[in-house]
Amino acid sequence: MTRTLTTSPLAPLLDRLFEQAQAATSPAIADISREERERLMHSKTEYRDFYGRLKDLWLPVSRETGELLYLLARSTRARHIVEFGTSFGISTLHLAAAIRDNGGGRLIGSEFEASKVTQARQHLVEGGLDDLVEIRQGDALQTLATDLPESIDLLLLDGAKALYLDILTLLESRLRPGALIVADNTDYSPDYLARVRSPGSGYLSVPFGGDVELSMWFG
Repeated sequence: MTRTLTTSPLAPLLDRLFEQAQAATSPAIADISREERERLMHSKTEYRDFYGRLKDLWLPVSRETGELLYLLARSTRARHIVEFGTSFGISTLHLAAAIRDNGGGRLIGSEFEASKVTQARQHLVEGGLDDLVEIRQGDALQTLATDLPESIDLLLLDGAKALYLDILTLLESRLRPGALIVADNTDYSPDYLARVRSPGSGYLSVPFGGDVELSMWFG
């Protein structure tokens, strides 16, 4: 069994990226009050401006969540994965490693910021996984609206929190029965949680590891 995640070149690359993310700071976030930040995190009309102001902020998944993503994708033999919110590509690397170890497939990601897309692509090249990943730059409500696999095995939601339900609705018809949806920081997306936790919604959903929500689509 291949283990791309724990071997070179990916393992040392991830160590370096997590260290960089931990050390990085963004003056822009310090200039926003906590109250204003909370308001903007829930806004469906100002998210482009808000995340544009945070273009230098890493916003990565934790190491534990990254490993969870790899485990889920590997255990379900996922080959077609969609990611909303690529940032600098740490989560993307974990998911692409699983696709590699599953024998191949495709990951399609979406990211607002062009500078982050450029760096995420470079990280994928360094990790030897760029052949498995397409990162689309722009608003995911447009970039993920067309040209997707007929069947999605796993969906990661880690972009603008206010859009989680919109992105899920956009992609729901392509989720295969048994597909997994991993949503990070769901405390900022109460409408999304209401949807996936609602009886008869077509989902079985549980909180996992703090503010991560893990859901399965029954179809």
